[in-house]
Parts: sequence; structure tokens; C-alpha cells
Amino acid sequence: MGHTEAELAQVLHTGPFHLALRTALSVRGLPLQRVRHHLAHRGVRVGVTSLSYWQQGARRPQRPESLRAVKALEEVLDLPVNSLLGLLDAGESRPGPERPPARTYRSLVEASGAVERLLAGMESPADGGLHTVGHQERVRIGPGRRMQSRASQHVVRAHRDGIDRYLAVYVGDPGCDPERVAVHARENCRTGRVRWDRGTGVLVAELLFDTRLRTGETYLFGYGFEDGTGGPCGEYLRGFTFGGGQYVLQVGFDEAALPVRCRSFAQVSAGAPRGARADLTLTGRHRTVHLVEQGVRPGLVGIDWDWE
Repeated sequence: MGHTEAELAQVLHTGPFHLALRTALSVRGLPLQRVRHHLAHRGVRVGVTSLSYWQQGARRPQRPESLRAVKALEEVLDLPVNSLLGLLDAGESRPGPERPPARTYRSLVEASGAVERLLAGMESPADGGLHTVGHQERVRIGPGRRMQSRASQHVVRAHRDGIDRYLAVYVGDPGCDPERVAVHARENCRTGRVRWDRGTGVLVAELLFDTRLRTGETYLFGYGFEDGTGGPCGEYLRGFTFGGGQYVLQVGFDEAALPVRCRSFAQVSAGAPRGARADLTLTGRHRTVHLVEQGVRPGLVGIDWDWE
């Protein structure tokens, strides 16, 4: 699957070196033979086999002539100066693919204790071994002003080998009975374990992929939740512990329950003031509003609305 400029920019920041090099080659559309030819024109001699090993992660450039080749690669691939060399220089001290810069659930979710406890019970690493490339959510508010459903189409990229699942977190509105929330696994996944905390309305669902991913591979899957058990809903927000790709949120309203005003917002943390406010206009017959975040940062984004 091809890569995008946004993905390239992200992996040049997070690493690792071999994945950044492989992504750059894909985005620029250059086969290794052509790369070797361009390097030779710059007086740098490196074989196709070595280039292949570097992009696979089988070998790491270390000798002075190899580092000179990496510097020339930045020119050939039209990359920022030291973007590849920096990944080599920083080594393990740079926030890499295993531990990208992140926010804790405690800073994003009021019921963070329940979320962390349920995730720990699933024995999942903090980031699940995945980066988000793109995520589209559709939220439906029912005639009783309650959260009716939430559907997601999610594209992720593995940053280590063997990843075969994703843990989806659902936080219901006050009064929600998580035991009655239905989990739906749709495209390219199936439902595994489901755990909940009745006191906080938090539910965690394990979505099992149809394959095990290798480092750098992408995967698209769909899933959703049906609720209707909580009280009136006045907002939907999503917390991001890790930065990611594009995020699209659409909120749709039943004809019998239309808000008088809708706004998008962003927050650094759950206790911080809401900023980046923008009024949103309901579409015609579909009665929806939406927001688009091209490059998600750790924190929260969402849409809230007034009923009166």
C-alpha cells in the first residue's frame, strides 16, 4: 500500500530509521536501482543490497562511508537536512516507535482509573503497537437526545511485528449501563474480549484482526457501539494519547431532537479550557455536523451542542 506525505512527515519524527527510509522511497516512487544511480552521480558508492538491508532494518548504517550515503539519500529523496541522520544519531534516546510522545489517560478521561484498570486486565501495551493513519467516526444522537450509536472506520500502521488486535474504548454518558452496550465488529476484524466498569460507564472491546501485521504494514478495519442507555448527551469528544494522522468526526441528529447550536473545540487535557472554538452548521436533510483534524496531536477534540 502506498504512503502519503503526512505519513512520511510523521515517521521522520518518530522513526525508526528503516521505516522512515522505506516510507520515503515509497512516497518518492524510486526503486533502489535508481537510488543507487543517483547516489553514484554524487560520488557515493553503495550497493542495492545494502540499501535493501537498510530499509528492512536488517542492517543499520554505522561506518563513515555509510553515514555519508545516508546524508546523500536525504538529498536524493528530497528530505529535510538531518532527518534520516538524526534518527541514527539519536538512537535509543529519541522517542521512537516503541514509545512515541504520549499523554496518559489520566490527562484525557475523567474515568481514567477505570480505563487503565480495564486495559491492564487485557495485558495490552500503552500504544498497542499501532499508530493511527486515519480515523473516521460517525456518531448518532437519537430522538431522546441520547447517544444512540458510534461507528468507526480506522486505518492503523504497525510499528512492531506481530500486532493482531486493537482495543477500542467506549465511555458512556452519565447513567450508561455498559453491560447493555452492544459491540459490533465490522470490516476485517472480529470481537474478542469485552470488559466494562458499571460505575463509570466505561467499556473496552478487543477487536481481533484477520492477520498479524509486520512493522510498517497498514490495516483498515471497522467497528461500532450501540448504546441508548445513558442520559441526554450534549457533546462527543475523543482523546488521543498519541499523535496520529487524519481524524474526521461526524455527529448526526434525529429529526425529533435537533440542537440550537453546535461548536467544535480542542483541549490540551480534560481539565483545561476548551479552545479552537468554531460554530458548525447543520446540513440540510441529513442533520449532521463534522470536523476534520489533518494531523492529530495528543489531547482532545470534539463537538458540543446546546439543546435550548
